Amino acid sequence: MRLDVVTIFPEYLEPLNVSLVGKARARGQLDVNVHDLREWTYDRHNTVDDTPYGGGPGMVMKTDPWGAALDDVLAEGYEAGAHGPVLVVPTPSGRPFTQELAVELSERPWLVFTPARYEGIDRRVIDEYATRMPVYEVSIGDYVLAGGEAAVLVVTEAVARLLPGVLGNAESHRDDSFAPGAMANLLEGPVYTKPPEWRGHGIPDVLLSGHHGKIARWRRDEALRRTTANRPDLIERCDPAAFDKKDREMLSILGWRPGPDGRFGRDPEAVEE
Repeated sequence: MRLDVVTIFPEYLEPLNVSLVGKARARGQLDVNVHDLREWTYDRHNTVDDTPYGGGPGMVMKTDPWGAALDDVLAEGYEAGAHGPVLVVPTPSGRPFTQELAVELSERPWLVFTPARYEGIDRRVIDEYATRMPVYEVSIGDYVLAGGEAAVLVVTEAVARLLPGVLGNAESHRDDSFAPGAMANLLEGPVYTKPPEWRGHGIPDVLLSGHHGKIARWRRDEALRRTTANRPDLIERCDPAAFDKKDREMLSILGWRPGPDGRFGRDPEAVEE
């Protein structure tokens, strides 16, 4: 996979040199290129922003530097043999970034990121490149940051760990929170390691039993318990067909009941056993 990031703060992307992403780069699994947008400015102040049409506070990033930068970055990528670019625009007004979307992006060969500052990039830039390639406008949460670089780090790490060979154990991400399949709408439950007792705290006996079926059921129940407590909205919108008989029993214990449409909702009169 090739990654290009155009930013006015290249130093912000230094974490891409460490941990799993850094190792993937060193092994040649991930080709990361960070570009300074100011290199495509032509005035002595390296100006990348201007006042917004229509008035109002803040500044807007200009079309010309972005257009020149993206044209050159794309040309460079094509010359290097890359193909199938998609533009990833971090913005709080984008679609929520989910594990499902991370999987989708991990299947793309070339991601070009445009982390903005100020009030964002002149919309015509996004509209222009949408005529040339798919555009993903993504939000990492319902809040506003000073810039999109932190979102680039989030998206890159979520995507890179899904690439073949990046994780030491290829099975590691299958039980993650939100992983496609059985965990698609659930949070992963608690995990434990040695020693078996620490400061008076033990671990659940089932994890020492060696009974794989019981351990799998315990993990599933804990996932349901954590999800109902921390993200009840996930349970409420989950397809009822995703829950087996044991899941339904556990949800009942946790105070959840199926409604007329079959979807589960919290029973206000139920008390967890």
